[in-house]
Amino acid sequence: MTSTTERPAPVRAERRTMAVACLVVFTAQMATTIYLPSLPAIERDFAVSRSFAALSVSLFVIGAAAPVVLWGWVAGRLGRRTAMLAALGLFVVSSAVLIGNTSPTWLLILRSLQGIGAGGAAIVARIAVRDLGDGDALAKRLSVLSIAFVTALGGGQFVGGLIGGWQGGFAVLTAAGVICVAGTLTIPLARGRVEKTGVLRILTVPAFLRPTIAAGLGFATIVLLQEVAPFVFQQHFGLSVDQYGSLGLLFGLAYFGGALLVNRLASSKGSPWLTRAGALVMTGAGALTVALWLLPGIPLTAALVTFIALYCGTTFGQAALFPSSMAVAVSTVPGHGAQAVALCGFLAQSIAGVAATLAVLLHENLVWASVATGLSLAAFLLVRVRTRE
Repeated sequence: MTSTTERPAPVRAERRTMAVACLVVFTAQMATTIYLPSLPAIERDFAVSRSFAALSVSLFVIGAAAPVVLWGWVAGRLGRRTAMLAALGLFVVSSAVLIGNTSPTWLLILRSLQGIGAGGAAIVARIAVRDLGDGDALAKRLSVLSIAFVTALGGGQFVGGLIGGWQGGFAVLTAAGVICVAGTLTIPLARGRVEKTGVLRILTVPAFLRPTIAAGLGFATIVLLQEVAPFVFQQHFGLSVDQYGSLGLLFGLAYFGGALLVNRLASSKGSPWLTRAGALVMTGAGALTVALWLLPGIPLTAALVTFIALYCGTTFGQAALFPSSMAVAVSTVPGHGAQAVALCGFLAQSIAGVAATLAVLLHENLVWASVATGLSLAAFLLVRVRTRE
């Protein structure tokens, strides 16, 4: 079902908004991936430990996630453009200062501020996309944002490797942020208004909570898999760092395929159907992964190929589950897009954050595979309950 609570945006204006939103999401995600190849240089140039250098990544992620609901409130009260420009301004300034920074302490502070700006810009971009309409059309638009997201996963890391230095990476991010600011000034964005339904009230709507939690559980499954995968591929299967890195393109293509499926089938099948399908694919792939570790005597090469295929299957399912479940969730509270989108993103990232914390305790292949399958199964059970139309 496709519900519409706002008048559809003109096609040309919609395309401009989608283009800017994709650029913002791409830039926000690239702020992590373009930085990763520079971590050894950060460790050397700032004379810090490996853990300290890695902390600059963690603080960026925490900064991006923590104030998401606050950014939604700003977008609802002061308008999307004001919120977007404030977030992008913080991102651009912190990125520019980072180019010439030589202090380890300020590296952490500025990376946190950069994360706050990136997270705010990304969530306001999703709010702006929500303003274009809800229902199945929203799922299609969110799938396009997913494509921008996954493009930054591989593209950002590739660009970072080409640049070679962290100063160049921050310079690219500064320039990209300025382009995002220019784009924001050229598109129509909703003005601020007081949304009567508060965050706590939205949390009491079961039709919102079920798909939101399902999205978070799917996200948590992928985060858990990403954390254990390097050890599985390199220690269990004996792959080198380069061989494991090359698999990233394959996993990216799987995510791209899932997002493309949503874009193609949202109108004909509907977001609830795609949500259930994505969760079911993830659950099936997880169950087969458990079986893989239970079956003895499988040749190592055959086991490796099977595991890669199941990893791709889980990624494909998540790419279908996340934008569809988010579209279902925010469509249940029409007229309250800013708060609903921000709250949905915050809850999903929080659930994934808990999973990331617990993943460090899961070392046995059978244990983490069982936990991942349980998370996907819980997501499927939540979305099996059909929302009343």
